[in-house]
Amino acid sequence: MLSVELHAHSALSYDGRDPVELILEQADAVGLDAIAVTDHDEIDASLEAAERAPDYGLVGIPAMEISSKAGHILGFGLEEAVPPGLSYETTLEEIRSQGGLAVIPHPFQESRHGVMARITREQLAMGDAIEVYNSRLLTGRANRQAERYAESRNLPMTAGSDAHISEMVGQAVTRVDADERSADAILQAIREGRTTVEGKRTPWHISFRQAAGGVSRRVRNGVLGLFQ
Repeated sequence: MLSVELHAHSALSYDGRDPVELILEQADAVGLDAIAVTDHDEIDASLEAAERAPDYGLVGIPAMEISSKAGHILGFGLEEAVPPGLSYETTLEEIRSQGGLAVIPHPFQESRHGVMARITREQLAMGDAIEVYNSRLLTGRANRQAERYAESRNLPMTAGSDAHISEMVGQAVTRVDADERSADAILQAIREGRTTVEGKRTPWHISFRQAAGGVSRRVRNGVLGLFQ
C-alpha cells in the first residue's frame, strides 16, 4: 500500500504559502510515497513538483484544483491546465479528455466551494471518486456525509490534507493498493476503488491562519493589480 497526499497547495495558489521544495521535503519527512500538488486553477507548480519528486524518493502526480461553476473539482494526471468557470459536467469532460482522474473534494462543505450547493446527488456520482476525508474541518459532519454518500453509490474514496502550508502535508492520506510505484498505477487503483483513507484534523488555529493568509494575499494581489 502506498501513502499518497492528494490535496496540497503551493505558493502558486492564491491562498498557499510555500514553494514546491518545502512541500516535497515535508512529504519525504513524513514518509509519504507520492504527492499531488493541487493549486487553485494553476498547474505550473504541480508540474514542477511531479518532475522533482523522484529527487525526494517520491512519485509526483500532476494535478490541480479547478473552480468549476458548481465548485471545486480535483483533476489528476493532467498535462495542461483545465480552465476555470466551466460547468460541472464540462470540467469533468476536460479532465478526462487528458486521460485524467476527476475527484470531487469536500463536496458537502458548501462554504468552501463544495459542489453540492449547485448540483444534485445524481450529478455528484459522475465524479470518478469522492474525497471523504478533508483535514480542514470544524465538526467532521461534511466528511461523514461524503463518506456515507460514497459508500451508498459504491464510489472510490480518497482523503487529502488540503494543506496550504507545508507543515500540514500528510495530515490526511489515501492508502492506495497500486500495482506499481507510479502515477499511472496510483490513479488506476483509485479508479478501481483500491483505497483506504486515514487522517487527522488540521488544528483550528492553523486552519484559521491559512484562511486569513489567503484573504490577505488576495487583497494584496488585488491592490498590486491596480498599479499594473
